[in-house]
Amino acid sequence: MKIEKADKRANIIEAAEKLFSELGYEGASTRQIAKEAGANMAMINYYFGSKEGVFMEIMGQRVQDFKHQLHTIKATEVSAMEKLLLVVERYASRILCNHTFHKMMHRELSLPQRPEMFTTIKNAMLENMLVIEEIINDGIEQGSFRKVDVRMLIATVMGTISNVAISPSKVTSGTGLDLNVKKDRKIITERLITHLQDLVTIYLTPQK
Repeated sequence: MKIEKADKRANIIEAAEKLFSELGYEGASTRQIAKEAGANMAMINYYFGSKEGVFMEIMGQRVQDFKHQLHTIKATEVSAMEKLLLVVERYASRILCNHTFHKMMHRELSLPQRPEMFTTIKNAMLENMLVIEEIINDGIEQGSFRKVDVRMLIATVMGTISNVAISPSKVTSGTGLDLNVKKDRKIITERLITHLQDLVTIYLTPQK
């Protein structure tokens, strides 16, 4: 019985993420989510309380999953540079593999009518940023990185990834590549990762 409930809850989350990506937060109704999940609206209310509760659960899971990855990377016995390059690879892959949801999230969280939602998610994301900051600061303290404005570097990396996800035409125009096509998305993702890893390596490597 517990397994069945867990499956139903997971189905609701999966259905909601799909509909949020396709229709936006406002466009996706709890009725549509319930139908897509093969559930009923009472189940959504029982597990999440509301549509906003479902959205917060999805965001919470995504943030926590990446937090776990970051802590795993930070604990790995490799150089600070190898850790940071792995962070770039994982983050870019995560965002671009579900770029439609990222675009929707970016739009919805910027709306003034949802300040509490924005604050909650922003604080959770800040925790992840602090882990990345620790990795970079460790490299600076060890002398393997030159001293830089760490927050600006993180903003540059994350902002570039977000910009490609939200406005892919800036890098795909004239190439025939389409972020919505799986094989093209793989090419764009690899291109983005290579660019950012090169950028980070050149920027952080101490000058002789």
